[in-house]
Amino acid sequence: MSKKRIRVLIIDDNEDVLLAAKLLLKPHVDVISIEKNPENIPQLIKSESYDVIFLDMNFTQDMTSGQEGFYWLNQILQIDPAAVVILITAYGDIETAVRAVKEGATDFVLKPWQNEKFIATLSSALKLRESKVELQYLKSRQKQLNKDLDQKFSEIIGVSECMQDVFNVIEKVAQTDANVLILGENGTGKELIARALHRRSKRADEVFIGVDMGAITSTLFESELFGHVRGAFTDAREDRAGRFEVANGGTLFLDEIGNVSTELQAKLLTVLQNREISRVGSHKKISIDIRLICATNHPIYDKVDNGNFRQDLLYRINTVEINLPPLRERREDIPLLVEHFLNVYKKKYEKNSLSINGETIKKLTNYNWPGNVRELQHAIERAVIMCDGEQLLPDDFLLSTKSRKDETVSLENYNLDEIEKKVIQKILNKYSGNITKAARELGLTRTSLYRRMEKYGL
Repeated sequence: MSKKRIRVLIIDDNEDVLLAAKLLLKPHVDVISIEKNPENIPQLIKSESYDVIFLDMNFTQDMTSGQEGFYWLNQILQIDPAAVVILITAYGDIETAVRAVKEGATDFVLKPWQNEKFIATLSSALKLRESKVELQYLKSRQKQLNKDLDQKFSEIIGVSECMQDVFNVIEKVAQTDANVLILGENGTGKELIARALHRRSKRADEVFIGVDMGAITSTLFESELFGHVRGAFTDAREDRAGRFEVANGGTLFLDEIGNVSTELQAKLLTVLQNREISRVGSHKKISIDIRLICATNHPIYDKVDNGNFRQDLLYRINTVEINLPPLRERREDIPLLVEHFLNVYKKKYEKNSLSINGETIKKLTNYNWPGNVRELQHAIERAVIMCDGEQLLPDDFLLSTKSRKDETVSLENYNLDEIEKKVIQKILNKYSGNITKAARELGLTRTSLYRRMEKYGL
């Protein structure tokens, strides 16, 4: 047993027992406190933190039933829920031992004890105490982190009226278990909203599991979400829990739900309706208890009208909807976001004296930000990295001057050849006829691009 600052408390009304235990444990323990009177237990535990407490079950008032031991066990655990208590008695039996463990005791030893067993019991108890203290620390740390994050949506920056509306919805729905659908363009912060809902929910101490539905192939859909058993398919070498099972008791966030095919939507709907899953390769039903949050950048109602998204699934996932506005509709938030990201990247890249002037802020505020907050964040990080001076100037941000409308290819018809011709023409214009750059953006070889240019007379 490694030498640590180990503190042990022994409580027994027999002085011989106290002396024997103290002599036995002395080589293994730094501090040994002994106590004859159990009435002093509360004061001892409040004034000192003990790694292990050995508690006699029978004192002078009650010599054989162990009721005093159970009473003081409960008192100890009320004061210190992480306490590791080992009950000792000369009148033990299986029934008493089982009850002792059920009521919170770590172990149970009989007098007269075997020295080797006594030391082994202490060793196991110390390991358990270490685990309990570490778990308590992690929970405390997580609660503090959540508390810091939950300072009135400090993780979501926005003073605009439309963002205040979003915050109001979060406040109303977070404490419920209602399914939430978050709608918004790419880069608007849908996952931040999902995490804010989780942190303010009754499940805040449980897990938050996020799944990018757009990144899961159809062949792996069931395995990833519902799990599989060993041998279910070629690479299934061991049992594996799916995301639904892992999220049990907590929150499951299905991002980009609009990317799921109609065939897989049916399987997802069945799980959400029945609240149970079966791992691939198994017929065993596993009940699930999750809070579901979904998000998409797709025009989901158009997909329903077009038959590409099941209306019954939409009803299931959107008990409450949160519509996240694009950054161009909340321009008053841009200076705040700029300041936030600038502080983050000044610290990261050790450029603490770097500042930004008013003209630059004006330029950033007037830009449409098709990539929304994510694009703004990346633009500021790049500017901080590349800046050689002490101040970020407008020229440090290489932003497109085209309007949002100009950034898309207008479709007068859906003829694929016409669409391809327009896209190629647009990219050639973008790079002033540079074939290498245009081919790279289009994902083509130079030869393939030349072939298509010849085909379309470009």
